[in-house]
Amino acid sequence: MDFLIEAAETPLGRVLLSGAVVNFVLVILGSLLGLLFKKGIPEKVRATLMNGMALCVIYIGVTGLFEEDTNIIIIILSFAVGAVIGELIDLDRKINLLGERIETKFNRNGSNTKIADGFVTATLLFCVGAMSIVGSINSGISGDNSTLYSKSVIDCVSAMAFTSSLGIGVMLSAFPVIILEGAVTLLASVISPVLTDAGIANMSVIGSLLIIALALNMLGLTKIKVMNYLPSMLLPLIICAFV
Repeated sequence: MDFLIEAAETPLGRVLLSGAVVNFVLVILGSLLGLLFKKGIPEKVRATLMNGMALCVIYIGVTGLFEEDTNIIIIILSFAVGAVIGELIDLDRKINLLGERIETKFNRNGSNTKIADGFVTATLLFCVGAMSIVGSINSGISGDNSTLYSKSVIDCVSAMAFTSSLGIGVMLSAFPVIILEGAVTLLASVISPVLTDAGIANMSVIGSLLIIALALNMLGLTKIKVMNYLPSMLLPLIICAFV
């Protein structure tokens, strides 16, 4: 028993027992349910469900804005520099190209399966935001998976709704989820001594703003390239570690 406890406290053990694994499983489960009930869910119900999820995502984003120990200068600077980096790298275009390549491979047999839209949309929804990053950091530092567990439930429902309208590409987004959250959990457990509360708080606010932007996209109100702002989330950790 002592061996299992010690193993669970190692960086790799925390990843294996983290909310990232639960998140991966529930995205797969939600996608399977979406495929199973795809023909039985009326379009009006799917649209209403997705709008409801978007409102929940807005709520999550707004509640994450009121963190203590934040600095508006750091947030503005991180957004500005991160946006430039993101645009130069063009992460949004790269993730779309990846989805299109996957779609091409699936359609070699002559089928007309739409993969890219589901993969890109779901990957953005499930991987971008404070719940994903901050939840993974909490998991790696203290073993607290409560944020990732809550996110997993929302992702499961969202995956079901997305898959019913966008197809199997949504299920493939489970792999970026476990790769990103697992990597952040592992990294946080290793570099926890240099992580500051201020850095995590400012990063959480930026992630919450990106969650709100994503929700506005889900509602069809905006077409913000959320992925291109992703580097902004990392900059507060770097700035606060050296300032």
